Amino acid sequence: MDVYVDPDKCIGCEICVNACPDIFEMQADGLSHVKEDAAACEQEGCCEEAAELCPTDAIFINGEPR
Repeated sequence: MDVYVDPDKCIGCEICVNACPDIFEMQADGLSHVKEDAAACEQEGCCEEAAELCPTDAIFINGEPR
């Protein structure tokens, strides 16, 4: 599963981090980033939830905005 956070859309609200902390993390730029092991997204099952909750549609899964 390919997960990406668009830095131009992310507002740093941390909703994705709260929904899926094993996949998303906040970094020094104040934005959410995907941790290195995004393959765990399939096992965790929370990436879709995080994407649905994102108020700016900044999370893309397999190239598609959610």
